[in-house]
Amino acid sequence: MHIIVCIKSVVVNAPRGKIVRTADTCALNPFDRPALEAALKLKEEHGGSVTVLSMGPPPAETALREALAAGADRAVLLCDPALAGSDTLATSTALCAGVNGLAPFDLLLFGARTSDSDTGQVGPQTAVLLDLPMVTGAVKIDGTPDGFTVERKMDGFIETYEVVVPAALTIHPAAAAPRDAALGDIAVAFDEMPVETVSIRQLGLDPKLVGEAGSPTRVLSMKPIQKNRACRWIEGTPAAQADTLVRELVDAGLIG
Repeated sequence: MHIIVCIKSVVVNAPRGKIVRTADTCALNPFDRPALEAALKLKEEHGGSVTVLSMGPPPAETALREALAAGADRAVLLCDPALAGSDTLATSTALCAGVNGLAPFDLLLFGARTSDSDTGQVGPQTAVLLDLPMVTGAVKIDGTPDGFTVERKMDGFIETYEVVVPAALTIHPAAAAPRDAALGDIAVAFDEMPVETVSIRQLGLDPKLVGEAGSPTRVLSMKPIQKNRACRWIEGTPAAQADTLVRELVDAGLIG
């Protein structure tokens, strides 16, 4: 069984001005860690291999090496100046080409979202471009490499699906607790294991389909929100306090 996990090196702090990705300002997206853990558990149960795939500048290699240290078998970085400025559609286009280059595969896994953009679009968009069935918000995966039963958690409900491979899944953040890599595995991943770098020319991608040229949306700015909070005491007996609180919440439109 071959599982591909798409991961991202995310910006740790909101930048002031132009985003500059370096090894010091980026880290493996925390929402991708459960997806990687789900893949590693399936490999341990059924055998096979796990490939991690990412798109980004050279510093994104660090996130891939973290995944190798955790137990992934192969790491591939889509890295090309033409990819700079890609929105979710252009990113999905590049990942689609990268995944096709790694075929055949059984499962394609994504995190539910990313901590630096939070759109949740790349997984579903990539699945559509690859014409793959997709289940989002997966919390449990059972079965064999021929087909899986997937439980999906959404809006307080658990839905169960039969999935025929190849298929794509986004993994719910609560689906799996990521493992800690051993120090020896970290040393091997960073000192000895290769990270393959692939350009858009190798993928056969038209530069007009990726980067700013292939992006119909633009991020104009990113900045932290200033939150102003106030606290005041509600006087009276507990019953009177509760009545006052409910009335004020209703008047504010916070409850019906």
